[in-house]
Amino acid sequence: MIYVLTAGIDVGTRNTKVVVMEEGAKILAKTVLKTSFDFNKTAREAFTAALSIAGLGEKEIDYIVATGFGRYRVEFRDINVTDITAHSRGAKALFPNTKSILDIGAGNSRAAKVDEKGRVVKFRSTEKCAAGGGGFLEKIAFYTGFDVSEIGEVALRSKNPVPISTVCSVFAESEVINLVTQEVPMEDILMGAHLSVAGRVLTTLKQVGIEPEVTLTGGLVLNPAIPKVLEEKLGLKVNASSELFYAGAIGAAYLGYRRLLKKREVEVVGKGSSRTYA
Repeated sequence: MIYVLTAGIDVGTRNTKVVVMEEGAKILAKTVLKTSFDFNKTAREAFTAALSIAGLGEKEIDYIVATGFGRYRVEFRDINVTDITAHSRGAKALFPNTKSILDIGAGNSRAAKVDEKGRVVKFRSTEKCAAGGGGFLEKIAFYTGFDVSEIGEVALRSKNPVPISTVCSVFAESEVINLVTQEVPMEDILMGAHLSVAGRVLTTLKQVGIEPEVTLTGGLVLNPAIPKVLEEKLGLKVNASSELFYAGAIGAAYLGYRRLLKKREVEVVGKGSSRTYA
């Protein structure tokens, strides 16, 4: 039996993720590399690494779909799709009861409401500013001397979080320095920063309408403080597994599978056959 093999390539502002999928359902491999200034080169390297893990050659991949900030620069793609379309399909694949999507990236955040098939029915995005995404927390991590991978765990130790009032990551530096000079515990400063980000992205989610289940995607799904803060503010469970870090690439690979089947169906019908592939 010949299986349909597709690849999803999510070129984000910080990371490039690749997923190789069989029959639009089984994940054979996934990889992630830091995104460089050469989007196509990074995508190619991540794609090659994923093929090696899956034990496949490039010619065995039937369809390649690119998504993310740098999707137009992936020269070897068959097609590209928008971030929110890919993330919504990926979230739905991992959590079938998903109805609301919150994708928090490094640069900005997106919220969407999806139907039972994972199609976007309503969509909103924050402004292209670090204050609405992970870039804000990266700045805070730098100002406080922590690695960005550590700040979530540190923030969870907070007893009295101090709000970061500024909406600009640049001006946040002086506010953080002021709090440090006042000897405010670092965990309280960091939790305040997480609360600030959560408040901004939830405003976007409320614009599309909040309906359980809510699923979180994007880089901040790996930060343990963000799902906790979101759940406290929403008063409901938020899906936030580590697999959702790859939601964009998963959704892209799935959409490639569906598009290829439709393409083949059209080709067969055009030849006078009644055979279908889906």
